[in-house]
Amino acid sequence: MEFVIRISQFLLSLSLLIVLHELGHFIPAKLFKTRVEKFYLFFDIKFSLFKKKIGETVYGIGWLPLGGYVKIAGMIDESMDKEQMAQPPQPWEFRSKPAWQRLIIMLGGVTVNFILAYFIYVFVAFVYGDKTTTIESLKDGYWIENELLQDIGFKTGDKIIKVNDVAVVNDYDVKSNIIGAETFTIRRHGQEQVITLPEDFLGQFSSAKSRDLFERRIPFMIRKIADTSLNKNAGIEPKDIITSIDGKELRYFDQLDSLMTGYKNETLTVQLLRGEEAITKQLKVDGDGKFGFQAGYDEDRFVELGYFDRTIQTYTFGESFGAGAFDFVDTLRKYGAQLKAIFTPSTGAYKGVGGFKAIYEVFPPFWSWQAFWVLTAFLSIMLGVLNLLPIPALDGGHVMFLLFEIISGRKPSEKFLERAQLVGFVILITLVLFANINDWI
Repeated sequence: MEFVIRISQFLLSLSLLIVLHELGHFIPAKLFKTRVEKFYLFFDIKFSLFKKKIGETVYGIGWLPLGGYVKIAGMIDESMDKEQMAQPPQPWEFRSKPAWQRLIIMLGGVTVNFILAYFIYVFVAFVYGDKTTTIESLKDGYWIENELLQDIGFKTGDKIIKVNDVAVVNDYDVKSNIIGAETFTIRRHGQEQVITLPEDFLGQFSSAKSRDLFERRIPFMIRKIADTSLNKNAGIEPKDIITSIDGKELRYFDQLDSLMTGYKNETLTVQLLRGEEAITKQLKVDGDGKFGFQAGYDEDRFVELGYFDRTIQTYTFGESFGAGAFDFVDTLRKYGAQLKAIFTPSTGAYKGVGGFKAIYEVFPPFWSWQAFWVLTAFLSIMLGVLNLLPIPALDGGHVMFLLFEIISGRKPSEKFLERAQLVGFVILITLVLFANINDWI
């Protein structure tokens, strides 16, 4: 079921972004009376799942969900239609239009990506507001489970005070500024100390077994009782919280392993919190020292119990435009920092470049419209930025040659553009293969 939910979100988001990106090319092309021969969601190599010709354009859905395209007449693109290009230019072809019109057509896709992302952030701000958790409310610091962070010097219970030399106020600030971070100032047992990250931290993190970073310390809330659990008939209910084991307090889930040390094949007295009621149960421990419970998460409940706070900033319709602009610029800045790290070999960040599997995995295993729209906005920015890279097979490559033409007054030859497109296509395929292979190693 989790797979179905995730793949549904992934395909819906991807389809929305592809159609609107290509629409960004389609609309100005039609405005400038340029013939658009195809408009496709996904690629139609050999055959289409669906196609219908309306006017001069064939609209269709391909079978390969790796992108989409519009085929504009008289344009050197991935179709490499040399037969058409060998014919005399026609007034309705892309190559016959003024350079400034061709530039607008090529910039249309990324423009739509950025506009879409901005308005999604406006919508999210207005409908959902901003939820923040202050660092101060995390009274006992963070849960540090990642061995890489432990090796660097972090420990469970550390409180994050600064990232680099900038004080952090909210929990979000800690994780969102990990890219570009060089030092963390922490408070441990009342004493401040500085932990320096290795230069290739991002590369090491990409190769680490765990992708957890600084996690909130939460109680042991039971989400599900395993079918093989010795306690499946013990009267345990989902959302019960274990507060003590054998008379020893269990405030945080990360304390469980140490409390369970030495307990195997025994029956223990366990205190539970169910709503406002304290309950005592006799629970069995199996040969692995486990109760057979899966841990759960309920942010509302944890806030209610005082594990951390949560402030919801609401916005009027007018205010949401400013809040959306802030989120858009902030996301764009952070993605720019991520790209900079990727193209700086010493950081090792290129090891974390992911493909479609990585994108699929960022969607939650449950349906959340808020998460869906926030992720779609981020992916829209990512798609827009990547398409601006000066690689001939991408929009940015076409823009690069058009700017050269406008500035110099000289148009590159069609032969040169064909060769550049081929080189760009090879580069692009190489990058796509690298990213998708990275998903599995």
